[in-house]
Amino acid sequence: MKINKFLKLRDFQKIIIENEKIELDEVLLDRVNTSFQFLKEFSKNKVIYGVNTGFGPMAQFKISDEDTHQLQYNLIRSHSSGIGNLLPKEEVKAAMLARLNTLSLGNSGVNDSVIHLLKELINRDIIPLIFEHGGVGASGDLVQLAHLALVLIGEGEVFYKGERRAAKDVFGIEGLEPIKVEIREGLALMNGTSVMSGIGIVNAYKASQLTEISVRFSCAINEIVQTYDDHFSEALNGTKRHSGQQIIAAKMREYLSDSKLIRKREDHLYTHFEEQEKVFKEKVQEYYSLRCVPQILGPVLDTLEYTERVLENEINSANDNPIVNVEEQHVYHGGNFHGDYISLEMDKLKLVVTKLTMLAERQLNYLLNSKINEILPPFVNLGKLGFNFGMQGVQFTATSTTAESQMLSNSMYVHSIPNNNDNQDIVSMGTNSAVICRKVIENAFEVLAIELITIVQAIEYLGFQDKISSSTKSLYDGVRNVITVFSEDMVMYPYLEEVKKYLKAM
Repeated sequence: MKINKFLKLRDFQKIIIENEKIELDEVLLDRVNTSFQFLKEFSKNKVIYGVNTGFGPMAQFKISDEDTHQLQYNLIRSHSSGIGNLLPKEEVKAAMLARLNTLSLGNSGVNDSVIHLLKELINRDIIPLIFEHGGVGASGDLVQLAHLALVLIGEGEVFYKGERRAAKDVFGIEGLEPIKVEIREGLALMNGTSVMSGIGIVNAYKASQLTEISVRFSCAINEIVQTYDDHFSEALNGTKRHSGQQIIAAKMREYLSDSKLIRKREDHLYTHFEEQEKVFKEKVQEYYSLRCVPQILGPVLDTLEYTERVLENEINSANDNPIVNVEEQHVYHGGNFHGDYISLEMDKLKLVVTKLTMLAERQLNYLLNSKINEILPPFVNLGKLGFNFGMQGVQFTATSTTAESQMLSNSMYVHSIPNNNDNQDIVSMGTNSAVICRKVIENAFEVLAIELITIVQAIEYLGFQDKISSSTKSLYDGVRNVITVFSEDMVMYPYLEEVKKYLKAM
């Protein structure tokens, strides 16, 4: 893929998930070099933040010409101070691509060696070690991006061919040279929202998977219960003016189009009843977790769509400081590195994913509670009642995991703590928000894995294999490749992990 200026989220997916290689367009390189040469001339005899001044609250200190290059190295090394868990490889790779793209816009005044080396690291799958903890998301992902910059100057550590190794050694093996620090390469690499955006892009991709999976599971449960079709009808959902709701309902109609189990209300309840019939044998309408799926997943879809738009805008924006403007022959100082846009979207995304998880947990409970569904044995137990336990044990896991996500849904966006000698007096906590959102997404996959095993066990009990829709049948067949039908009690945790992997690969 040739990189020029505007990257779509689908481009990230091709590069990060599908490992497509990237090339640099000549127009891009010309733009970067023009910006670099302009800043080199413009900064002579002027005070430019981060070029010939200290950083943050120490910007009042002038740096002598002979120390300006060392200043950049000092910044990178001093801020390589992350700790905690390492970010997953795919998130770091997304952050590297986001940083490459924003620096390529020509608003940062960097030497093109930065762009070339980032490209090589991405293409050769050399992944810097970046830690979860460290950034407050105000001057961007300062600490996390410092670890990226550290590798670019030939220091720090990377993951290379499955091993954790010194960057210096890997550069030697691969014949790579560290970047040339010329004017402000250290600050340009570190001032920005690329890590929170990179995590966010991976989160959005997985949240999209979860939404589609949740729709299909909801359809399967509606089949198991042999529900009526009016709650996902076009006529009913068209009376509410929310596109997400209407799209979810349309997906349900598509997935259930060839089901032999879904019923029409006019064939059953819209018929003559004897006056003496006071209690109906059939449910007039289903529980909310079955009947309100378009209204519950609709906001999830709408939120995800807006989050993707914000992420796409951010990765194609100059989120640096200062901003170099070659056209106007000027350098502007401001706060484009502030991460509030991403922080808010990650808060919103984790909120709706938690609601999706809550829906799955309630649907699971519906299947497991024989007093509610009235068609399945307790805990969908295909063995001997009282002696065997069915899905009883895994419900505890689903419930506790859902509860954790509910707690994690508290906002980071409004959890600002001033720091940096109060220079950063209001911060975004964007990286924290993105990391917590990822945790909520992982939790959702775990709860949905439990729900899916329960769904296929229920289909097994009812003997509906030849009546379910083709969508549900593909889920049934997929899970049966991982876990066969069971009536005897067995250790479940290996199967939960395998089904979770199956869902992630869908």
